[in-house]
Amino acid sequence: MSLVDSRSRERDRGSAVIEFIVIGVLVLIPLSYISMCLMRVQAASVASSLAVREAGRAFVSADTIPEARARASAAAKLALADQGFPLPARSLRVSCSSTQCLAPESTVHVELDWAVDLPWMPAFLGKERTSIAITAQRTMPVDAYRGEQ
Repeated sequence: MSLVDSRSRERDRGSAVIEFIVIGVLVLIPLSYISMCLMRVQAASVASSLAVREAGRAFVSADTIPEARARASAAAKLALADQGFPLPARSLRVSCSSTQCLAPESTVHVELDWAVDLPWMPAFLGKERTSIAITAQRTMPVDAYRGEQ
């Protein structure tokens, strides 16, 4: 082994650890944050789909309109809470295809519009830049053999 080889080996000793740490910090932390944000948005999307489906089912199975609205809201709250999200005020809308919402063979349209906040984003950026809009909708038929209300 020559004197030049031994000196270059001593100079390189420990640099792989430093390079690994620097590359790990520059790549791993942003990649982890992006995947965490994607998982949160995906959970919000799944929760929203479940919320409108269950709200529609709860609405069309009720006996009266006030009871149907209360049941739809409660079902949406439960579906969102299952994924760790609250139901924002006035984000759930229910509309009917006819004047009689629970008339046989009519349809009920349920829509949920809200925004999921991204984690660890500073508030000074504004709500538009720190949240992702989530929309889900579903149309549910009222049973054809249901008695008139």
